[in-house]
Amino acid sequence: MSKQFDVIVIGGGPGGYIAAIRAAQLGFQVACIDEWKNDKGGPAPGGTCTNVGCIPSKALLQSSEHFEHANHHFADHGIKVSDVSIDVAKMIGRKDTVVKQNNDGILYLFKKNKVSFFHGRGSFVKAVDGGYEIQVAGSANETLTGKQIIIATGSNARALPGTPFDEVKVLSNDGALRINAVPKKLALIGSGVIGLEMGSVWRRLGSEVTILEGLPTFLGAVDEQIAKEAKKAFDKQGLKIELGVKVGEIKTTDAGVSVAYTNAKGEALSLDVDKLIVSIGRVPNTIGLNVEAVGLQLDERGAIVVDGDCKTNLPGVWAVGDVVRGPMLAHKAEEEGVAVAERIAGQHGHVNFNTIPWVIYTSPEIAWVGRTEQQLKADGVKYKAGTFPFLANGRARALGDTTGMVKFLADATTDEILGVHIVGPMASELIAEAVVAMEFKASAEDIARICHAHPSLSEATKEAALAVDKRTLNF
Repeated sequence: MSKQFDVIVIGGGPGGYIAAIRAAQLGFQVACIDEWKNDKGGPAPGGTCTNVGCIPSKALLQSSEHFEHANHHFADHGIKVSDVSIDVAKMIGRKDTVVKQNNDGILYLFKKNKVSFFHGRGSFVKAVDGGYEIQVAGSANETLTGKQIIIATGSNARALPGTPFDEVKVLSNDGALRINAVPKKLALIGSGVIGLEMGSVWRRLGSEVTILEGLPTFLGAVDEQIAKEAKKAFDKQGLKIELGVKVGEIKTTDAGVSVAYTNAKGEALSLDVDKLIVSIGRVPNTIGLNVEAVGLQLDERGAIVVDGDCKTNLPGVWAVGDVVRGPMLAHKAEEEGVAVAERIAGQHGHVNFNTIPWVIYTSPEIAWVGRTEQQLKADGVKYKAGTFPFLANGRARALGDTTGMVKFLADATTDEILGVHIVGPMASELIAEAVVAMEFKASAEDIARICHAHPSLSEATKEAALAVDKRTLNF
């Protein structure tokens, strides 16, 4: 006899567990199926984000930043330290503890909200009257029946053709988070978020890091002025970034990995390193979902086809997060999960793709929302721009980190904010004000006339808004 539920969520990552909790809050009987395991074989909900993505990478970034400050910046504050060393095993252990705390927190939230959790892989069996039969393949196989199904199975790292991940020498984001000693030489293919963040971690800890990027421009999705500012900072730090390269044969050897490539000048080169991290994007995960059993439609990328409301081609089946179109961001998945749960309840769930923030957690941090200057030019939109450097911000000077700027882009006629771009300290936190402003269609003058605490980094946001009208007060 199968267990009956109003809503079954397949996947316990940010999109899935949030969808399950919101559906339960709305009065539905909810089940969530997730197959992630910890090192003891127990459940580890939270998906890629919690287990091998957002959370562990931030833990390592924080540890490596402390190490860098102790080695290079404490002396500026009159703090004398010597013989600073890194215990990589302990750093990785702390990261694992942070991950487990998040895993356990999600399990607690399921219990609190009366969500039934099933540990295993969920897959379609067949359509039945009033819903779908779902199999859970785990330590104990079970069959569930749900009236509404939400698929939130996430994504997997994309491997280079002919070079599979062995997670020892050729690493995905998973292996990159489990390196047990500082590699003398490290190469990364791809200068996106994962490449820059992992490159930053191991560069701070002493690795000689080279990033190979196929595109001729650095961070092409980022506002060009902001990207140039960020690259200047990374170059100064010693992060070697080669653009416009064509990667050739990759060989693993007893000593490590050898990467053959052609640089932007057409010169044939090779790079011998201890470890290679491949971060060339991610692919939607529908492995084992058995979509054929019910006729669930996938696109040419392998993503589940959905409409603007996250409905699939099947009645009562929805999909959210990395497994569908749109940016592969944890917070985007969360918003879609909430929206779908509310739509199932007959409410009007809301996701505004134009106000989804993006963040790269390097030092300096890079964050943005809305359109870039190059996008506005391409679209023929008349705009005004205003920038303010952290060099002129009192709190940034006190912190000892004056790299970067805040940049506002506003409609030339209405002054509505069209995009905000930040490179500098705590950009990930500062961008939230811009998201709120854009969601409520604020003008640059609205932000310019709001009182910001002094001294604070947020004053740079106010000053950049003032700069749109060419009336900064502190620069």
